[in-house]
Amino acid sequence: MNFDILTLFPEIVDSFFTQSIMAKSVESEKISYKITNFRDFALDKHHTCDDTPYGGGAGMVVKPEPLGAALESIKAKGKRVLYPTPSGKKFTQEYAASLAKESDIVIICGRYEGIDQRIIDLYVDDEICIGDYVISSGEVAALVIIDAVYRLVDGVINSDSLVEESFTDGLLEYPHYTRPVTYCSRSVPDVLLSGHHANIEKWRMEKRIEKTRAMRPDLLEKRHT
Repeated sequence: MNFDILTLFPEIVDSFFTQSIMAKSVESEKISYKITNFRDFALDKHHTCDDTPYGGGAGMVVKPEPLGAALESIKAKGKRVLYPTPSGKKFTQEYAASLAKESDIVIICGRYEGIDQRIIDLYVDDEICIGDYVISSGEVAALVIIDAVYRLVDGVINSDSLVEESFTDGLLEYPHYTRPVTYCSRSVPDVLLSGHHANIEKWRMEKRIEKTRAMRPDLLEKRHT
C-alpha cells in the first residue's frame, strides 16, 4: 500500500514513518509513502496557502490553487482521496478494514477553518471524522487514519494478533496481564495461570462482554441487531 500525504507541515508526518512497526513495514516494502508540501505549489512569492472566507466569518481557508496543483502532481484522480474533517463520516474499525484493501490512498491534511469546497468536490472520495471533537491539526487526524489502516494490510502484523482486538465481533478487548504475578498486592487472575485453555478463552470472552457492557453498551446493541 502507498500513502500520499499532502500537508503544510511535513515534519509532523515524516517522523511517523521512521519509527517502530511502520519503519519495518516501509523497509520490507509492504508500505510506501510520499509527503508533499503543497506550499511548494503556491502562486505568489510569499507562498500563500490560505485566505479569508467568502461570506465573512472567523479564521482562514486553505486556497484551492496550491492544493489542487499538488493533487495533480501526484495524479490523485483514480486514487482513493481522503480528507479528515469533523463534518465527515465516522471512522470505525470496519471503515479502516475497507481502506486497507486499497493500493493507493491520498490524504489531505487540512488546517485553519478547512479547505476550499471546490477541492472536495473535484478530488475527495471520503470525508472522514475521527471523533466527535475538533482539533487544529489535519496531520494528527491523518496519522490516526494511517495507523488504523496500515496495520490491517496483509503481512504488516501477525493476523493472530488482530483476532481479539477491540471492535472485533463488536466487542472490546479483554484485560491483559504479564509478569510479575503480584504487583501492589494485586494478583493475576488464577484462570490465566491455570494452563487450561478452554477456561482461559471462556474467561476472556466474559471479560470482553463485561467491559463492552460497561464502556460501550451501544456496541452490544448493534451486535444483537
